[in-house]
Amino acid sequence: MKESSGYNRRVRAWCMYDWANSAFATTILAAVLPIYYSQVAGANLPSEAVATAYWSVGLSVSLFIVAILSPILGTVSDVMRGKRRFLTVFVGIGIVATGLLVLVDTGDWLLASLLFVFGRIGFTGANVFYDALLPHIAREDDRDRVSTRGFATGYLGGGLLLAINVVMIQVLPGTWGPRLSFLTVAVWWAIFSIPILTRVPEPPSATATLAPRQTVLGVSFRRLAETLRDVRKYRQLFKYLMAFLIYNDGIGTIIGVAAIYGAELGFGSTELILALLLVQFVGIPFSLIFGRLPGRADGRRPVYLAFILFSLVSLPIMGVIGVRVLPGMVTGAPLPPYEATSEAVGEGVYLADDPALGLAGAWKTEAMAADMVGGDQDVVYVIASEPGASWSLMFNGQKIRVTHSLGPDHGVWAVEMDGRPLLDEDTGRPVTLDGYRPTMRYGARETFQADEPGIHTLSLINTGEGNKDSSGVVMALADVEILPAIRQSNLAVILGLILGVEVVGAALALLVGRALFSRLAAKLDTKRSIILSLTVYMVIAVWGFFLDSVVEFWILAWMVAMVQGGSQALSRSLYASMSPAAKSGEFFGLYGVMEKFSAIIGPLLFAAAVAAFDSSRPAVLSLIVLFAVGIYLLRRVDVEEGRRVAQQEDAEILGAAYTLEN
Repeated sequence: MKESSGYNRRVRAWCMYDWANSAFATTILAAVLPIYYSQVAGANLPSEAVATAYWSVGLSVSLFIVAILSPILGTVSDVMRGKRRFLTVFVGIGIVATGLLVLVDTGDWLLASLLFVFGRIGFTGANVFYDALLPHIAREDDRDRVSTRGFATGYLGGGLLLAINVVMIQVLPGTWGPRLSFLTVAVWWAIFSIPILTRVPEPPSATATLAPRQTVLGVSFRRLAETLRDVRKYRQLFKYLMAFLIYNDGIGTIIGVAAIYGAELGFGSTELILALLLVQFVGIPFSLIFGRLPGRADGRRPVYLAFILFSLVSLPIMGVIGVRVLPGMVTGAPLPPYEATSEAVGEGVYLADDPALGLAGAWKTEAMAADMVGGDQDVVYVIASEPGASWSLMFNGQKIRVTHSLGPDHGVWAVEMDGRPLLDEDTGRPVTLDGYRPTMRYGARETFQADEPGIHTLSLINTGEGNKDSSGVVMALADVEILPAIRQSNLAVILGLILGVEVVGAALALLVGRALFSRLAAKLDTKRSIILSLTVYMVIAVWGFFLDSVVEFWILAWMVAMVQGGSQALSRSLYASMSPAAKSGEFFGLYGVMEKFSAIIGPLLFAAAVAAFDSSRPAVLSLIVLFAVGIYLLRRVDVEEGRRVAQQEDAEILGAAYTLEN
C-alpha cells in the first residue's frame, strides 16, 4: 500500500534535522574548532597541552550538564506534551552559541570555551528530543529505514558544509576562514531546522490531567524515579542499554582517535581531512543499505547482505596486496629512513647542545628549569641574543622541526634553506620565525621543508628586529628533529582501486547474492544487523593494528563508513521499539545518558593500552574487547519481550490520553 503523503512529509521533515545539526558535528566538533581553539583561541595559553586540557574540560562540562538534564527534561516533555518545544529551546541555544563563535579571535580561549559549552549543550540536548520523536513519526515496521535515512541525510548535509568550510579556510585571509565557517554552521542549522519545527506534530501527553496539587515537575520526577526503581519490568531494555554502553564506546573511540592515530603514523593533513570527507559521503549509501537489511519482505536483502560480506573480505585483502605490489609513491607506505653522513645529521631528535649540531659563535647554552619546559631535566635551551647571530645545521632529509620558546624578550629570525630565504608556499614571501609573545610559552614548534629530499642546510638568522613591546631579540631552541621521509600517495589511484573492488562486489552480489544468501538474509532482524556491523568493527580494530600505509588507512576509513551510520541508526531504532512511546522523552533521556557515559570507558581503555605498550597500535587492537563484549550482551537481549512490555505500557497510558486528545 502506498504511504500517505502526510506521513512522507513528516518523515522528510524529521530526517532533515539530521542534515541541519550534522554541520555542528563535522565543523565544530570534529574538524575545525578543535584546531582553531588550540592554535588561535588558545594562543596565549602556556602551551598546546594546556589548550587541549581546557578544551577537554569544556567538552566534559557540557556532556555532564546534558547527562543530568536529559532524563529530567525528557520526562517533563512526556508529561506536559513538550518534546518539540524543548527541541526548539535547545536548537536555539546551540544556534546562538555557534553563531557567536564568529567573535572568537586570537587569545579568546575563555569566550571560545563558554560558547562551545553552550553550543554542545544545545546540540546534544536537542538530539534527545529529536530521537524521542522517532517512535511518533515512524511506523513500527518502518523505524529502521527512517532512522538510517536520517543518518544518511546527516552524512550528506554535514559533509557538504564541511567541504565548503574547508574551501573557505583555504581562500579567506587570516582567521576569517574558520570564523565565518562557524557562522555558516549556525545559519545552516537554523534554516534546515525549520521543517521539523513546523511540520512534525507535537506527540500527545502521557498524562491526561494533573490531580489537584500536582505539578508537572513533581509528576516528572516521580515517574523517573519509578522507572529507575522498576528495572525488572524493563529488564530487556536495560540489558540492551548495557550492551549499547559497551559497544557504542568502541564506536565512539574509533571515531575520536582515527585522525590522531593517522597523524601519529605520519599521514598528511590532506589525507586525513579527505578521509573524514570520505566517511561522510560513503556513509550515505551504506546507512541506507543497513536500513533495508532487517525484517522487511524485500527481495534485495540477500543482495545487500552479499555486498556487505564481500566488502568485509575483499577490502582488507586488496589493502594487503596493494601495499606489497604497488610502489610506495602510490600507496603511502613508509619510505627508508634518512641516514647520517659525514657532513649531515640524519633522521632523529637532537638536543640543542648536542655536539652533532656544531653550535658555535654567538650562541650559548643555558639549562632551564624542568617545570618551565615540561618536565624533562635533560632539555637545554640554546640562547642567542646578539643581532646578526646565526645558527646553521646540515641535515639529510626534507622536513625539519625546531622546538623553541616564545616570550616578551624574543625577536624575529629569518629562515634560510641552502643559503636562500625560505619562501612561504601560499604567499611567496620569505618565512620568518617570530618568537615574540606577551607571556612565556615553551615547547612551540615550527616545521620547515625543503623542496626535495637530500642534504640541505637550515639557517636561522637574528634580524635584530623585535616587537615594539619587546625588550630584546632573544631566540631559544630546545631541540631539532629531522622528520621521517614524507609519505607519498596517489589518492586518485587509491580511490579508483577501492571503487573498482566495490563495483566488482556489487556485480557479484547481483549475480549470486539471492542464490547464496537468501536464507541467511531472511534471519536478519535489527539485532542481528547490529551484530553484523559490530563484526565489521572487530575486523577494523584488528586491521588497524597492522596498517602502515595511506591505502590501508583509506580502506579502513571506507569500512568505518560502511557500518558507522548503520550501527548507530539501527541501535536507535531498536531502542525505540523497546521503549514505550508514551515515555519516549524519558527513555531517550536515559539513552542520551548512556551515550555520554559511553564516551568514558573506550578512551580510558585506549589510554591504558598506550601507557602499557607505549604505542597506539595495541590500543587500537584493544578495542576489539568492547565489540566482543557488546555482541555477547546484545545476543542475550530478548527483543520481542522488550517490545511486548513497551506495547503493554503504551496501552495502559496512551489509550486514555489519545481518547482525551482526539
